[in-house]
Amino acid sequence: MATTVSVLEEKMTAKAGKSARIGMTVFGVALIAGFIFAARQLANDLSGIHTTEILPFVLLGVALLVALGFEFVNGFHDTANAVATVIYTHSMEPHLAVVWSGMWNFLGVLVSSGGVAFAIVSLLPVELILQVGSKAGFAMVFSLLIAAIIWNIGTWWFGLPSSSSHTLIGSIIGVGIANQLIAVKSGTSGVDWAQAANIGRQLLLSPVVGFVLAASLLLICKALIPNKQLYEAPKGTEPPPFWIRCLLVLTCTGVSFTHGSNDGQKGMGLIMLILIGTVPTAYALNHAVTSKQTEDFVAVSTQTAEMLGHYVSPDAVVGDSRDEVTTYISTRNFTPNTMLALRQLVNGIGTEMAMYKELKRVPDDKVRNFRNDMYVVSEALRLIQKSGNPKFSEADAAILKNYKSHIDNSTKFIPLWVKVAVALALGLGTMIGWKRIVVTVGEKIGKDHLTYGQGAAAEIAAMITIGASDWFSLPVSTTHVLSSGVAGTMAANKSGLQWSTVRNLALAWVLTLPASIVLSATLFWAFQKIGA
Repeated sequence: MATTVSVLEEKMTAKAGKSARIGMTVFGVALIAGFIFAARQLANDLSGIHTTEILPFVLLGVALLVALGFEFVNGFHDTANAVATVIYTHSMEPHLAVVWSGMWNFLGVLVSSGGVAFAIVSLLPVELILQVGSKAGFAMVFSLLIAAIIWNIGTWWFGLPSSSSHTLIGSIIGVGIANQLIAVKSGTSGVDWAQAANIGRQLLLSPVVGFVLAASLLLICKALIPNKQLYEAPKGTEPPPFWIRCLLVLTCTGVSFTHGSNDGQKGMGLIMLILIGTVPTAYALNHAVTSKQTEDFVAVSTQTAEMLGHYVSPDAVVGDSRDEVTTYISTRNFTPNTMLALRQLVNGIGTEMAMYKELKRVPDDKVRNFRNDMYVVSEALRLIQKSGNPKFSEADAAILKNYKSHIDNSTKFIPLWVKVAVALALGLGTMIGWKRIVVTVGEKIGKDHLTYGQGAAAEIAAMITIGASDWFSLPVSTTHVLSSGVAGTMAANKSGLQWSTVRNLALAWVLTLPASIVLSATLFWAFQKIGA
């Protein structure tokens, strides 16, 4: 009998080893192919730039490495959560699970709208975004990314599922505060507190939703599916029954896909800022916009400028239109002068569009200014739509909404190679660092081993919560949602919680924002001093 068991164990070990080799091989091929694709696309985009200066390309390379490093570390935390349940229920061999999750993360990243990416970017001080190619702009990007990486690696080292979303938001707030304090006399802007509060509410609410939803799903399943196997812990290394295994793999797939479509975007907006700052002629404007789309944009611009003219006060006076609108974005104080400046910018953008015919024909020396005009108009319209001040008629509000969609199509875009690079960085991070976080989620939240039903309920709750957040272009923490979902199923199952782990998770959750704020603010101040 002992001999038979030993033989079976050897066969299972050999099978697991074969699966691991297959998974590593598939990921290795995908990594090489993705790297070649991204490198070729980047080289092709840069081939049209004629300059003897090498510094912008050096800065581009370093900044891209740091940005992808953030996504790599993000893979330690968030993507590892997606595979925790299938690994701890023995539904998939770990390395195969990581590759499977990475593939669906990749697909999620590819179909993402970019809404979350640009929601993150809108938190940054507007003048730093407009001068992203300056020393202050690079200080901003490097300080917030490095601060996020430092905190994420620290919490990963202790096996704590810290939120990459919280970390990045905190880093951005730190830069905003430091920017305002450093140049307080010049009236520079700091943090968009309204937008930060909106994102903060989402980050605070999502773990509660994950806890309640996962607990409710488990209780509903127990009432509707009275199959004892679903609510049992795995026995040894034996995989679950086929139908349960399919359910768990399906939920892992869903979480991985929604994670890619939401969390994968968090570094994309910053990568686009880096590209715009270093090589604006290639990335400041969307060269994929066709001449037909340009004609439509010109027509919509004319319509919008005429409509705004009806709201301009005869007493309004403007010096620099962009400065006036930028001041509104910073202060939220809309004046008659702001309306006139907004109309002048819209009219000027439409006139230049008609002259250039296509975005790729905008002269190199005018690209940055042209994009900045578009950016401040888009941000101003976003704030007007959100605040409802000034008030427009329903028909005029529809005209503004249509115009904003056209202008965003010209500036808020993410090249395919950026999505591929981010997806690969996430996958590589997961492949290397998944174990610490998976152990915490699978073993240390509840007192009992995770059952099949608990794993499925937690994953479904995470998938629904993350998917809804992505729909509304709001960043959400996969880590917090899934961890709280597991805790919710433990509570509903009356399995009991390991309060030491819950306390550590809560401590990391509480400390993440202030720690990342202090880190990024300090780094921003230091980088500003070095560049002075």
